[in-house]
Amino acid sequence: MLITVGDIINLCIFAYYLINYKNIMNTGKVKFFNESKGFGFIKVDESEQEVFVHVSGLIDEIREDDEVTFEVTEGRRGLNAINVKLA
Repeated sequence: MLITVGDIINLCIFAYYLINYKNIMNTGKVKFFNESKGFGFIKVDESEQEVFVHVSGLIDEIREDDEVTFEVTEGRRGLNAINVKLA
């Protein structure tokens, strides 16, 4: 099997995107947020996926139906939104 320089470059680009996937800013809409309990869910734009958000991941105060930007990280029970800001 012959590996070309192009193959190596493509592999490096693919690895870069895998490593930096979590740093991509996502956009979405707050589907639900319980202020007294400090958690809720954000519906990700361009998908049907919902991401958990905890008050500790907020930069701005949010309410239901707010448009937000956020990063995604892996939590103990699934994906969590962090660095959540109003869009």
